[in-house]
Formats: sequence, structure tokens, C-alpha cells
Amino acid sequence: MRVMNQPKWLTVGQIVGTHGIRGEVRVVSRTDFPEKRFSPDTRLFLRHPRLESPVPLVVERSRPHKRVLLLKFREWNNINDAEPYKGGELMVEGSEVLDLDEGEYYFYQIIGCEVVTTEGERIGVVTDILQLPANDVWVVQPDGGGRDILIPYIDDVVLQVDPDARRVTIRWMEGLR
Repeated sequence: MRVMNQPKWLTVGQIVGTHGIRGEVRVVSRTDFPEKRFSPDTRLFLRHPRLESPVPLVVERSRPHKRVLLLKFREWNNINDAEPYKGGELMVEGSEVLDLDEGEYYFYQIIGCEVVTTEGERIGVVTDILQLPANDVWVVQPDGGGRDILIPYIDDVVLQVDPDARRVTIRWMEGLR
């Protein structure tokens, strides 16, 4: 059994713009736990090409706004503080993983797993996860190249996930290729 390495950083959001003139930013959440990750007094780290290393920021307040969250950090008091960091990633340290319920996984646990059918045929490797409104879709790079295969993360298709063995077992359905 291979033990996967826990990443140093987990991305929880991306700054997509500013809001107003008081330093608020619009953030697209990349976590299933926005109420925890973006609560007041939470410390996040900003990674951006303008920065040599991640910079800590403390959430002062957050609130939902349309399809994003509006966050105000203690360190930013006006639009000029926030503007240079549009496009930046908000992260937490990898050691801050939260306990998950049965059937829930972090992206780093799934990406890189081999995908096999119930008949034992190896399909390829999970390379990305798309978060869509209906359900997540796992992008699989097929063995031997070719177009990516999109696997919906639904009970009828994904039958077993074994992050320790780095293996996902699926029920092959017509139309997946």
C-alpha cells in the first residue's frame, strides 16, 4: 500500500476581483467548507506571481454575493491594497485538513489515481476535477493518449474509491468515451 503525501498547501479560493473601495475582494470558493475556511479570524495564505512566497492574511469578515464570496482581510483597508493581487490563490496549510465524511475526498487524494472498470480494465489516470453545478466530473487521461474521458462523480458510475491504493473503480457506461 502506497501512502500519499499530504500537500504543503490546499487551495481554498481564488481572488477574481475587487469590490468597492474599502479593500474587499471577490473570491471564488474552491472548498466544500466555505463557512469554516472563510470565517472571521481565519488565517489564509495568498499565493500570487508578484509574491516570492505565500503571505498570511486574516479574514475580518465574509459574505455571499451572487456566485462569489466577498472577503475583507484585516491587512487590506482600501482598493489599492487588494487590486494588485487579483488572480491570486487563497490557501491553507496542508496540515489543516478537515475530517471528511464517508465518500468525501480531497482533490489531492483523487488526482493521480488510476481508474479501472469493474471488469479490471485500466482506463487511465485522474488528472483534474471539474466542479459543476450538478456534480463533480473527474477528468481521466486515457492510457495510450487520446481525448480525455469525463467521469461523472455519481453513485451509478463511481463504485469504489481507494485513496490509499490510488485506485478508482467505475462502472463503464455507454457515452463515457
